[in-house]
Amino acid sequence: MESPHTVHSTERLEQPASREARGRAAVAAARRIVVKVGSSSLTTPDGRIDSGRIRDLVEVLASRRTLGQEVILVSSGAVAAGMTPLGMRARPRDLASQQAAASVGQGLLLAAYTAELAGYGINAAQVLLTVEDLMRRVQHRNAQRTLHRLLDIGALPIVNENDTVATHELRFGDNDRLAALVAHLMKADALVLLSDVDALYDGNPSHPDSRVVGLVADPDDLEGIDIGSAGRRGVGTGGMVTKVASARIATEAGVDTLLTSAANARGALAGEAVGTLFAAASGRRPSARQLWLAHATAGRGSLVLDPGAVAAVVGDKASLLPAGVVDVIGEFSAGDPVDLRDEQGAVVARGLVNYDSAEVPDLMGRSTRWLAREMGPSYERELVHRDDLVVL
Repeated sequence: MESPHTVHSTERLEQPASREARGRAAVAAARRIVVKVGSSSLTTPDGRIDSGRIRDLVEVLASRRTLGQEVILVSSGAVAAGMTPLGMRARPRDLASQQAAASVGQGLLLAAYTAELAGYGINAAQVLLTVEDLMRRVQHRNAQRTLHRLLDIGALPIVNENDTVATHELRFGDNDRLAALVAHLMKADALVLLSDVDALYDGNPSHPDSRVVGLVADPDDLEGIDIGSAGRRGVGTGGMVTKVASARIATEAGVDTLLTSAANARGALAGEAVGTLFAAASGRRPSARQLWLAHATAGRGSLVLDPGAVAAVVGDKASLLPAGVVDVIGEFSAGDPVDLRDEQGAVVARGLVNYDSAEVPDLMGRSTRWLAREMGPSYERELVHRDDLVVL
């Protein structure tokens, strides 16, 4: 039986123009789509929620719902919306102030969406996620079930990072990355990233010689392009770098991704030639666990590997055995994600560890057979099994 991801010779030889057209048509025809909108696209210059922009976006999303598309909205704007009511003139840098602003702004943001969606008979459903929700299997599956149920009952999920409880160490950092992971989590057919930038350019957008990059079919297509680091308004956290990185996460998962401005939302969702299309990768897709480990987790600690173990894990895709570990860094519990480093400190892989950090020193350098004989049958197992490991 032919694999659904089989790449035919005609597909490999497909012209960029036709591949771009096919990708844009796929966005318009997507059964399930994730739309992310940035802070600067929802607020006025003084930081208040712009009701007109909310109204315009909701009208576009409601029209896609009428056409039978399932829509999940990942919305920034909570911190920005809370700044003015709290008398903050600029986005706060300290975490406590950010969380305070988010606490105030999240309610204002959801109220605005709820009011506008009600006009179309659509219920708004707030879903606040943390990195923990995608790192831990139980929370991961629960978030997935909740979103599926909301779509089944006809609600429009509005997803945001739970800024009020997130920490500096454990946070997505920007909603572009969150949107890409939600698209993967929900097996979406397309992801649309809306911001105050209408497309990716091959140079500074303000320069007259700069041109729009219409299609990114491969990471190599970005070679030589200077990607900026911030939006124009400065009220969000994501710039072009984060959007391109997020597009890569989504396309690795087989999700066509379109980057454009909020003003182009209607055309983008209709398949028009606006913005930049990042084409979904062809061929074999990473498993859900591989993508989750690579992009939705942060190492709670590290295991340092000798050269033989690095070769086995990276080159042979083998499990990590205690015999190949020379050091343990940090504290972690069994089941936590940990970084696997070489002796120079470079992270080569990440995986779910089978032992607590306190147990590892007694296991290092030992064979599993020796451990089973001296410490009991339960110790005849890998530190990290290959099925719970991804090479970075």
